[in-house]
Amino acid sequence: MLAYTLLILLAGGLQALAAHVQVTWDIGYLNISRDGLSTWQAIGANGQLPIPPIYVTQGDILELTAINHLDKPVTLHTHGLFQRNSSYYDGAGMVTECGIPPGSQFTYIIETRNQSGTHWVHSHYGPEAIDGLRAALVIRDLDPKLLDEYDEDVLLTLEDWGQEPSNAMLERMKTTSLGRHPNYPTVLINGINANLSQPIRFLPGRRYRLRVVSMSFTYWFKVRLPGHAMQVIEADGIYSQPSAVDGLDMCPGQRYSVIITAQESLEFNYALNVTFHSNFLARKPGLNPRYHHVPIMYNDDAPIKTYPMIEDHEVKWADEYAMEPHDKQMLLEPVDQHIVLNVKAPNRNTSISAHAYGDYAYAPVPVPPLYTALTTGDMALSPSVYAPQLNAIILKHNHVVELELRNSFAPIMHTYHSHGHAFQVVETGPVNSNSSIPVKRFTGRQPMRRDTITLAAGQYVRVRIKADNPGVWYQHCHQEQHNLSGMAFTFIEAPDVMQQTLRVPQEMLEFCRILGHPTQGNSAGHFGSDMTGIDPPLAINGTANSITGT
Repeated sequence: MLAYTLLILLAGGLQALAAHVQVTWDIGYLNISRDGLSTWQAIGANGQLPIPPIYVTQGDILELTAINHLDKPVTLHTHGLFQRNSSYYDGAGMVTECGIPPGSQFTYIIETRNQSGTHWVHSHYGPEAIDGLRAALVIRDLDPKLLDEYDEDVLLTLEDWGQEPSNAMLERMKTTSLGRHPNYPTVLINGINANLSQPIRFLPGRRYRLRVVSMSFTYWFKVRLPGHAMQVIEADGIYSQPSAVDGLDMCPGQRYSVIITAQESLEFNYALNVTFHSNFLARKPGLNPRYHHVPIMYNDDAPIKTYPMIEDHEVKWADEYAMEPHDKQMLLEPVDQHIVLNVKAPNRNTSISAHAYGDYAYAPVPVPPLYTALTTGDMALSPSVYAPQLNAIILKHNHVVELELRNSFAPIMHTYHSHGHAFQVVETGPVNSNSSIPVKRFTGRQPMRRDTITLAAGQYVRVRIKADNPGVWYQHCHQEQHNLSGMAFTFIEAPDVMQQTLRVPQEMLEFCRILGHPTQGNSAGHFGSDMTGIDPPLAINGTANSITGT
């Protein structure tokens, strides 16, 4: 259900048009075959899968209502939206809320006046997103200069789709080497089996903005359109100075926009090449990597023009270290706090092979850490009120924070996604100083920003943020199998400020009561450092982490 209520806003003597965009997702189970290969109980909205994209215009207020007809709680996270002054709407289950109980409904209020670009919405409660609860979110721009750069908007969503429900897949991962995926997901392009991809129509000479959204939880994607020039203008909702590239190499959760100018001739059609790959899965011909093509149609009677295969190293891939932000934000400095976190090797336990960014496998606790930060007064500035398994890191208001993530555990790549912030991409290089991998630092005048990045095997990444968004923000690997096995930590950002500025909707606190969760006190619902009633954290072996500065 989509309804618009238009409001006339007066500002500085100018008349502006804004809208309350009301979107309702009636969330329930569906027995469906999305790939034409296997049928199982998935999760959809309004009886549909795929769930249609959401379109709003910058400045709109998105009122996203979730009606929960599942037999478990549900949340909705708007991936890429900063939720400034509204951390409680971030949708991270048991981090910023307890979840919407079965049989209940809730409306998330999403402000868009300070953001635009390409994003997506997905559940952030357990593995519900893997089972289908996800959709693209496009915030159209108001900047006339940007709108003049293209004639038409085209959305391309890329997904992986399992051969069984997520609970069965996660259970079988316990017995596979390194906790690898037990089978090979199918690839979905714009919601259907990639082998049946629908054509995209081009008209000669027109300029197309291709928005590519990786709504994946396992695969990386490479996207190329031979015979056409690409100019990147956006990464993860952050606009960049236009830069010419041959293709995109995207990890789970990333988004790009590229401007593509159509050919002038109707002589040929073309193929948009989409390669799916992951070193989280064993290499197997026809399955990993996997090659698909989306027809780019100029003329129904014309052949598809073929091009010789070229090696990856010959391709100029979009590179966040070489990009510059359109707003020219300078490198944040000086650094007030330097954090080094090491990816920890998986240990076997009774539930799954555990990964971690912190010293412990992340695990939810009875009180969401947002509520702990809001209700413990001055103690909220002390790590003692947050259970160890939250891997909580306290940030002071407006401090510049440099985060270094180190992945010495080969051969698996990981991802890093930040809630509440887009980070400056500063540097990457080898963990081992004897490695031949080169150090790569941002090469422009200002570092590009984004909210999701690849952490390659044997390498580190170094990013910076300014702690100017008081709230509790979940930080995690966006390979959902790793996230669910503990590869996450939390930023407790300016708890003293959030106590003065954030007011959690009463309805959310009532949901916690219904679900049996306290809404105040430390992680166990007590005051002080008494954690009685919480399971002990699962320690993960590995190199020690470090936090310097205050």
